[in-house]
Amino acid sequence: MSISSAAELMGMQAVSTAVAITLKKMREFAKPGMNCAELDEYGAALLAGFGARPAPKLTYGFPGYTCISVNQEVAHGIPGKDKILAEGDLINIDVSAELNGYWGDNGGSFVLGADLHGHAKLVNTSREILLKTIAAIRPGMKIAEMGRMIELSAKKEGFRVIRNLTGHGIGRSLHEYPHSIANYFDPFNKDRFRKNMVVAIETFISTGGQRAKELKDGWTLVTGDGSYVAQHEHTIMVTEKEPLILTAANEI
Repeated sequence: MSISSAAELMGMQAVSTAVAITLKKMREFAKPGMNCAELDEYGAALLAGFGARPAPKLTYGFPGYTCISVNQEVAHGIPGKDKILAEGDLINIDVSAELNGYWGDNGGSFVLGADLHGHAKLVNTSREILLKTIAAIRPGMKIAEMGRMIELSAKKEGFRVIRNLTGHGIGRSLHEYPHSIANYFDPFNKDRFRKNMVVAIETFISTGGQRAKELKDGWTLVTGDGSYVAQHEHTIMVTEKEPLILTAANEI
């Protein structure tokens, strides 16, 4: 969507704050020995406290209120009781929701407790690339050039990007125009960022594989080669200056 009134901005700020605080508190709540269903139910209660409805379940019938991916899972991890968190795990939580007709989306990867397996550089690189990239976005900038920036930044640190998972427009629905905000340079994408456009910018930074594949459960995505992937995501509004990060409350 393109925000055209103070009421629309307030609506987007409200839902974005709801998903951002939910993500932050879920990250803080996660503990070794906890199962992912418990963490997911905690997130559901937080969203309900804002009056927000979880987007994965609402839009796709996903078997969870949030997506919780662990270790080699790239995205869309099912938060089941059989998935037990352990010290040093690489965890990604993606929280999206609807509130009063507006939709917000954010996500973040983190290491649970001590960095036993050396995932910190991957996580920090993903977060730093996201923030650096968002700061550079201006009206008129080609979306493909933003993708080039992400990919080159990842390569500089010895990583790659997942090429079939992208950011997207958001606002009055979970996925809107522009439908593909890729993490690499796509010469065929001629779309540009526009003033007041609302988009979800995501990084998918990988230690190896560049494509995500769906498991037999119909949801969970992995690279298939044992790679680890860190993702960070903010919902933003494009402005003449630096974009307004609507999900800043997640403290990514």
